[in-house]
Amino acid sequence: MSESPPLVATKLTAHALLLGDRIDLAGLERTDTISLTPLAFRVGPSGLVSLYRYGVAVLVGLSPLEEDDIISKLKDRIVGARLLKEDETAQLVLDGAEDRIAPGGVIGLKDLSDARFLVFADALAKSVALGRDEREVNGVLDKIEPLAYGLAQYGRPMRGRREMLKLIGQALGVQHRVSGRVAVEEKPDVLWDRPDLERLYARLEDEYELKERAQTLQRKLDVIVETARALADLIDADRSTRMEAAIVVLIVLELAVSLFQIFFPPGH
Repeated sequence: MSESPPLVATKLTAHALLLGDRIDLAGLERTDTISLTPLAFRVGPSGLVSLYRYGVAVLVGLSPLEEDDIISKLKDRIVGARLLKEDETAQLVLDGAEDRIAPGGVIGLKDLSDARFLVFADALAKSVALGRDEREVNGVLDKIEPLAYGLAQYGRPMRGRREMLKLIGQALGVQHRVSGRVAVEEKPDVLWDRPDLERLYARLEDEYELKERAQTLQRKLDVIVETARALADLIDADRSTRMEAAIVVLIVLELAVSLFQIFFPPGH
């Protein structure tokens, strides 16, 4: 009997594209849908697409023309679209062997079944979304740092009240968007039906450092929130000081008027 030929490895490129702040997925169900949460479907003989409400699309095995076609169809459904789309790329090798991640970052999969695709796409989508959140948080921290330096050196804020209020609003806005946008620590729903893929997801978590990045991001958010509170307290204290000073001035003026009327009564 002749031996069966060895399985030829298939190489694919995966793209995770950050299209905007949100994608409206209502009514996008298709006949070739493989999942509703997230919305995932097949394109052509070997292409797969997964769309996430927090603004990310993961595309595997598509040609550049097919990718452009998918993105153009989503154009009217993207909230907060970005002119420069951020992306993250991964190389996949399908060879029938055990799921693994090579030292160079190449991801080896036994196959690209629907379940394996959803597990991989979840990790890649979270990674590119975390990159966006990290940049937003770092941008706020860059603005807070000079203010903290001014407080430490001069004992008072080096910005006006309106600028401080803007900074507070920006800090709270970032905290709200980041905290409610991507549930990094939640595992993909597909693992409820395929617990045998838990190890693959754990490896992907380690490869993209999802937990570590989420924890670092949360610590930075805590700093932002505490700074916003401190700034609000400074504004309240400054306002109270001014009101107290105004009250003292009014009391002094009223006392002066009373003394004037005592020593120089009307008609004299």
